This record gives sequence, structure tokens and C-alpha cells, in this order.
Amino acid sequence: MRSVRARAALGATVVVAVALVGAGLAVLLVLRANLTDQAGLQAEVVAREVAGQLALDVPYDRLEMREEEDHPVQVTDEDGRVVAVSKDLEAISGTGTDQVTPAPSPAAGSSTGSGDDGRDDDGRGDDDGDDNGGHSIPGRGEVDSGEPDFSNGTATVDGDTADYRFASVRATTSAGVTLTVHAGAPLAAEQEAVGTVRGAMLIGLPVLLLVVAGVTWLVTRRALRPVEGIRREMAAITASEDLSRRVPEPGSRDEIARLARTTNETLTALEASVDRQRRFVADASHELRSPIASLRTQLEVGAAHPELLDVPGAVADTVRLQALAADLLLLARLDVGERPGRTTLDLGALVHEEVSQRTGDRIPVAVSVPDSGVFEVAGSRGQLARVIGNLLDNAERHAERAVAVSLRAQRGGVVVAVTDDGAGVPPDERERIFERFVRLDDARTRDEGGAGLGLAIARDVAARHGGRLTVDGAPEGGARFELWLPSAG
Repeated sequence: MRSVRARAALGATVVVAVALVGAGLAVLLVLRANLTDQAGLQAEVVAREVAGQLALDVPYDRLEMREEEDHPVQVTDEDGRVVAVSKDLEAISGTGTDQVTPAPSPAAGSSTGSGDDGRDDDGRGDDDGDDNGGHSIPGRGEVDSGEPDFSNGTATVDGDTADYRFASVRATTSAGVTLTVHAGAPLAAEQEAVGTVRGAMLIGLPVLLLVVAGVTWLVTRRALRPVEGIRREMAAITASEDLSRRVPEPGSRDEIARLARTTNETLTALEASVDRQRRFVADASHELRSPIASLRTQLEVGAAHPELLDVPGAVADTVRLQALAADLLLLARLDVGERPGRTTLDLGALVHEEVSQRTGDRIPVAVSVPDSGVFEVAGSRGQLARVIGNLLDNAERHAERAVAVSLRAQRGGVVVAVTDDGAGVPPDERERIFERFVRLDDARTRDEGGAGLGLAIARDVAARHGGRLTVDGAPEGGARFELWLPSAG
């Protein structure tokens, strides 16, 4: 099942099915318990009525047992013998004995056989104090006021067999004979109600699940329609290799709209990256062509006319070609995400070392490094030396009379500032100069102006070290480049 719509519909259907089945079972159990309790309450009422009559020594054959209300009654003595049953009771189960034929008890007969007028041995009638609330009165029996025993069983009354809820209540006659009254209430209403609810659930559940599956399918299909549009457009972009195309963005503000916007942003970044790569390849080819062509010309002239060979020029072209190749290699390593080393080094000592090696500069470099203070940073010594060297080369190329480099601590880091007194950098060009192969002075020769990679390399290296490289105007009127690097601590 590879379709998201199908999986969503199936998942929603399964979840709803489990929830409905669980809720349905709970409803059935609660309904059955409530109806069973109601039947048990009815049975208890009938059992207590009969037990009350027995406590008043009403003879067995004169007990009122609600035969017309379909409440079967069975009365047993302490030995389990049946002493009285309701009218038309033909069979019974669930009460402890299945006998339905009364067997007179001698003890009970003596206590209830004193006469047919309902009077006791003292000559008093049944009327005074027949409601004793479960407590014994002299000359009267008592009814157990505790919780009755309940059980389920069956009974056959006048040829009809049905399920009943039986309540068992004990009563004691005035003669001390303990009798147990088993009275039943029909469970037909409970069974009919439970069956009706169960049938409705069995019929409604599949229909409801079909509705849930269909609605989920339609809603998911509608929700995923923009995704299909995005997929088709991405497939077309891949086939055409036209990165200028964009996927459609739905007007909603949901996750799919954000996905479309993110996809378009990714395409924009990818297009810009590819364009930069193409320009880089074109510029690199152009920059490499000049020294290679010049070197080849000089070698061909030298081969034909050795006396005309310009050895210093050939060496200069070779050095320039070697430097350009090194720059391109370093940029390639930075582009693939090469991480610098984590060696701790003193940036002040590195600045002094770089300046001391520049013996052929046309303008001496003034160094200002405080004697007190720690200027330790973590990174690649070679790459950081390359950054400082590139900044000094740029300052030497544009300065008129002065080049200075200074160090200071600032906000958890170290700042290296390189200034010159040249023409400076126009504000609208201060970000462009960090692009690759960019030279603001097109009239400057390549030998003097370089290939336009030094500042691009310096910024990339600074970023790889967690720092930044910015340019601003210098107080002397020239440019001020500031390299911030985080402290080693």
C-alpha cells in the first residue's frame, strides 16, 4: 500500500473501528448491568414481600406471590426442602434446588397451622405490628435486613421458559424456623434491549466505517492535491534542468504551502549556486588562460630564438599561475565544507611573523599589538596566515603612503584591523568586493590587481573559523578591514 491516501484512510478507519468497538462494548456492558440491577431490585421487592408474610406466620397456602406479574417464587427451609412455590411454576434453576413440588415441613406446619383466621397463640390478629422493619417483636418473626443474594437462572411458568434474575431473602418465623424466599424478575427486557442495541451497532458500524474511509480518502486527496502539483513541477524541472522554474504555491497557510515556499527557496539557492559555479569556472578558465598563454609564447620564442627568451617574465608567469592554482584549490576545499584545524595559536605572534616576511613591500607595514593581553584563537595556522597575508596584499595594492595592522580584544574575541590610506571602498561596493574574481578597478592590470580571489578566500576562511570579515572607511580616508575571530577559551 504505497498511496498516502490509502494509508490515511485505512489508519483512520482502523482507529475509528477500535474506538467504536470499545465504546459499543462499554455501552452494552453498562446497559446490561443497569437492566440486570433493575431486575434484581424488582426480584428483591417481591422476595421481601413474601418474606414479610412468612415472618407474620402467614400459612404457606395463603401467601400472596404476584403470580400475575410473572415473578416466580420458591420458598425453601433450612434443609433445602421446598415448602411453597408460586402458581403455575413448572421448573426452576439457579436457586439452589430445582424442585417445584412443596414438601410440608413439620416445624413450619406447627408454626403456621394454628388456624385459618391469621391469629397467633395469644389470640391477637396479624394487624398490630406487622411492619417491624426487620426487627423481631415478641410473638412475631423477622426478615433479614441484609443484602440479599442474587443469581441468574431460568424458570418455566405455565409452559413458558425464560431467564430470570433471582433474589434470595431469609425470614424467620415466630417459631424460630428459618426460610429462604427465592423470587425472580424476568430478564426479557434486558435481553431485548441489549439485543436491539447490539443489532443496531452491527448494522451501523460497517456503514459508519465506510463513511469514515470515504471521507478520509476524499479529504486526504484534496489535501494532497497541491503536493502532486509540486511533484509534477519538480519532475519537469529535473527533466528540463531549468532551475529558473518554480513550483506552485497554494494560497493556504498550512504545511503544504510552507513546503512549496521552502522548495522554491531551495530552488532559488540552488540556481544561485549553479550560477556562481558557472561563473567561477568561466572566470577561472579566463584567469588561467592568460598566464598559460603568456608562458607558452615566451617558451616558444625562447625555443626558436634562445637569445630572446624572457626568463624573468616566464618565472613571473609561472609564479602567478602557481598562486592562482593554489587559490582555486583552497576555494574548492572550502566549498566542499573542509573544516579547519583546532590548534590554539597566538594571533599577535602570527601577525608579527607575517609582517616580518614581507621584505619586498613597497610600503612598510606599521604593526600595533598591545604588550598586555592574550590574543589566542583556535583554528588552522596556515589558513589564518593566508587571511592576514591577503588583507596586507590588498592594502599594499591600494595604499598611497601608509599601511597599518593592529590587534585588540572585543566581545569574547580578537579583532585584527588592516587599514590603508588609499581611495577606499564605496559603500555600495563593500559587499561585492568579497565575491570571487571581482576587481573594482578594471583598468588595473592583472599583475597589479590580482585575480580577485584574495578577499573572497579571506571571508570564507573567517566564516569557517566562526568569525567574520567586514570593511569600512578608515580615518585616514582609505579602507579598514576588520577580522573578528572568537577567542580560544
